[in-house]
Order: sequence, then structure tokens, then C-alpha cells
Amino acid sequence: MKEINSRRAFMKTSLVGASAAFAAPVIVPSSVFGQDAPSNKIHVGQIGCGRIARDHDMPGTMQHEASRMLAVCDVDRKRMEAGKDLVEAYYNKKTGRSQAVGVKMYSDYRELLQDKDIDAVIISTPDHWHAQPALEAALAGKDIYLQKPTSLTVTEGRLLSDVVHRQGVILQVGTQQRSMPQFRIAAELVRNGRIGRIHTVKIGLPGDPSGPEGREMPIPEHLNFDMWLGSTPEVPYTEIGVHPQEGYSRPGWLRIEHYGAGMITGWGQHHYDSAAWGMNTEYTGPVSVEAIAEFPKSGLWDVHGDFMVKQEYENGITVYTSGGYRNGIRYEGEDGWIFVSRGSYTASASDPVAKEKSSQALQASDPKILESSIGKDEIRLYKSEEQHGNWLDCIKTRKPPISPVEIGHRACTVCLISHIAMKVPGVLKWNPKKERFIDHDLANSMLTRPQRYPYGTNYVNV
Repeated sequence: MKEINSRRAFMKTSLVGASAAFAAPVIVPSSVFGQDAPSNKIHVGQIGCGRIARDHDMPGTMQHEASRMLAVCDVDRKRMEAGKDLVEAYYNKKTGRSQAVGVKMYSDYRELLQDKDIDAVIISTPDHWHAQPALEAALAGKDIYLQKPTSLTVTEGRLLSDVVHRQGVILQVGTQQRSMPQFRIAAELVRNGRIGRIHTVKIGLPGDPSGPEGREMPIPEHLNFDMWLGSTPEVPYTEIGVHPQEGYSRPGWLRIEHYGAGMITGWGQHHYDSAAWGMNTEYTGPVSVEAIAEFPKSGLWDVHGDFMVKQEYENGITVYTSGGYRNGIRYEGEDGWIFVSRGSYTASASDPVAKEKSSQALQASDPKILESSIGKDEIRLYKSEEQHGNWLDCIKTRKPPISPVEIGHRACTVCLISHIAMKVPGVLKWNPKKERFIDHDLANSMLTRPQRYPYGTNYVNV
């Protein structure tokens, strides 16, 4: 664990802590765990303790013997305290002892990043709070698991990828479809020509519904709403614009453009990432994009509803995305087709999909296509058993993870320029090398967003 110990001694001095920890750690003797002792583990801090953290990232990481979660952080004190309880209960049950481990609480992630005992962080915050804490974590020498979408804008996504590579930290994007065998199998079959030359990809992705008006409400005393807003415009607080005060059902912020772009980024990065795996376009992007979309005419929720996006790639493949297609990815080639989806899998209990227990995760125009084995001299893609476990393995080995930051940035960029195309009529020409639209000032002006001081990547000293 030499690499971990050396990184504990490193901290970028320009980071400014904003609050003290709420609780000190409980030190337990190594005999409690034996080889499972916290000192032998990758020490993880959880940033954001809401729905996706509780349902997916925290249990997904704690299940692996390589890790020990020692800190939690959230701007909502109730959620932070519940996160601490969740982690401590997990380890108490694991060891059969009460008070097996004490979990520190932080109300500001920057204070957590200064904790030299923490080797790595999981960022499970709202979308507008992805790029900045990931950027600052990289500067602090922490390895990172980052929920998708990778960024709110193309500009900050490029900055994040560049800094992560410069700092040499491991960043795994939470595009966990890469660790589901059916997506790898589909991509391998396509890449090895089992359906002939691929010409079309159809991606099924639903839109979001409109919602009610959001009446202004008193800010809960346990929520730091100003910091929750971060770089986005200052607006009045309303519960359906943030997250539920009771429980962990699907939060309203997912349906507000200040904080994301709706399903085109929410689930779009999963599907565009998986599609790029099969199309062999992971490190590039389309050369043109056009879209139509319906947007709510009233109500607080303002992200896109029904839509269709068309993207064209230099290799001759055309990608269509719409809620009218079955949720998943359909590769179409000259000799047949392959369809792949999550099947009955959901990352969270409130995922907005039908729980079809009998849904098939992998299908083809001819079942024999799926029975085809990949030869030793053919293309074999990166194999991972589980996304969080792969991240932890790569922290120890320093090998690239299955969903590295540059691939994540490229998939997120497809989402973001598709969202721009929903707002700008006509065919937009895109230069994937320069990451700019060609001869279109309006579209290029949307590659970034204003940032409310002092929050935002613009104000991080890189």
C-alpha cells in the first residue's frame, strides 16, 4: 500500500477548508478485523449521502474487502448523519461488534479533502456538483469515483480530464453498464463483425415529465442551501426543486436545467458510453448533431420531455436517440442486429423504468450470433466484474479503470451537445478534436455556463 501511504502525506495547500469535522474517528485495535484492519484498507470518504449514494455507491464500495469507508459529507445535516449511521451499521453487522468503526462527518467536502487519512472519495452529489469536487479531489491527490454525468458543461469536463491526467490519480466514472457482462459481450460481437459493417445505432431513452409550480418555502435549518446551489443561480428554496426532506425518492433537481439537462445526461451518458464501446468511438465524438425536443411550458421542472437526436460519425455510423425506442442500445449492421439493455437491473429503487423481471438483456436478429465465441486473435474488451471493485483494484495497481475520465468526458460531451442541439435549430457541425461547433457562435456559447462566485471550476486554482 505504498502508493496510498504516500498520497496521505500529500495535500494541495491552496484548498480552503470551510468547516470542522463533526466527530472524531474511533480507533479500534487491528485484532477486531485482523487482516481486515482499517490500516490495511483504502480509506474512502463519501461526498453526498442521498439516493444514489445510499442505494448504489456506498453499499457497492463497502462490500469489497479492499475498502474501509471512514467519512461522510453532505450539505444536508440530516442526510449526513443518516449516512454515518448507515456506514457504522454495516461494519457493526460485518464484525458482529458494536462501535466497530467511527465515521467522521463533514459539512464541507473541502474539509474532507484535507483529511490525510482519506485516500479516495466517492462523489454522489447532484450533477452541478460533480466537476468541481472531482477537480479539487484530484488536486488533493485523492483517487475518485465520480457519478455521471461527468460534468455540467463541455468546458469543465475538458478541464477535469486534463487535471486528472496531470495529477496521476485514478478516476472511475459511474457508468456501471461497462461492468455488466451483456454490454461488453454486445460490444465485442459488434467490434468483431458478427453483424457485418455497422451503419446505425438506435438508443432508447425516455424524457422527463413536466411538473407543478414550486412555491417558495422556508429553508430547512439543517440544509446549507447556498452551498447546495453552488455555482448555479440563486433561487428561492422549494422542496420539489431540491430533494425530499423525508425519504430518498427521486429528487426534483433532476428535472431542472440549472442543475443538469434531464435524461439526456441523466441516463444518456450510460447509453452513449456503452454505444461508443461497440462503435469504437470512445475517444472521439460525432461530426454533426441535430435534435428536436418538447419542453414544459409551465411549472418548475423545465428539462426536456419527448425528443429525438441524430448524430453522425466520421466512420459512417448514424446514431438515433429517442424515447420512442425500447430502452437500451440496438446496433444495426449489414448482416443483422444486436440489442442490449440492463434487463431487470436498477441502480436505485426509484429508477424511472418498468421493473420487467422477464426482460431480456441481450438479443440478436439470429440467436446464433450470441452463441459466437471471441477467438484468441480477435478484439477482447476490458472485463470488470463490478464497477466499484474495479476502481478499488485500480487504486492498488495504478492501472487505468474500465471507465476512465477521458472516456467519461467524451460520452458526456455527446449528451451535452445533443442538449444544445435541442435548443438550436438545424444541423450543428461538431469538431471532436477541438471540441467546438464549426462556425456557430450561439452553439459554442453554450459549451460553458455562468458560475456564481465563489463556487464553480472557474474559481479553482489549477
